[in-house]
Amino acid sequence: MADWLRLAGVVDESIVDGPGMRMVLFTQGCPHRCRGCHNPETHLSVGGRVHTVAELAGRYRAHGSLDGITFSGGEPFLQPGPLATLAAAIHEAGGSVISYSGHVYEALLEKAKSCPDTARLLAATDLLIDGPYVESLRSLELPCRGSSNQRLIPLTPVGRELLNQIEDGL
Repeated sequence: MADWLRLAGVVDESIVDGPGMRMVLFTQGCPHRCRGCHNPETHLSVGGRVHTVAELAGRYRAHGSLDGITFSGGEPFLQPGPLATLAAAIHEAGGSVISYSGHVYEALLEKAKSCPDTARLLAATDLLIDGPYVESLRSLELPCRGSSNQRLIPLTPVGRELLNQIEDGL
């Protein structure tokens, strides 16, 4: 299992990528290449910058005021092992984990049957936002989503709390 991640970027403080103050990781590499994607620079698996899981976990803990972390893209499920390890460290620090994926949840569950790291990342995700961005279904009124086909799926009780906060507009 790799202890490093290839990231297009890191935002140390975001209030738009989930409830509360969150660190956001934009993973490098995406097979979906959705038309109208707002992060096309993340599509190629080369580029970006390499970070260690330990570095990112330390950066999160050192901040001291974060409510959680959001894994965005690119496609986070291209790097499920190190993200699952990082998610465990975030949970240990008292934070929540939101993962975006252009794959639908059912496809991720199927992949998890043969990929233990995918299973680990799903198990470590509190709230999953699934589905590809579909330009014809674009909506600026949906919180945490770009198009109406994307779903907010709580995978843990904490995920249910996050979903309630999003639905309540917090």
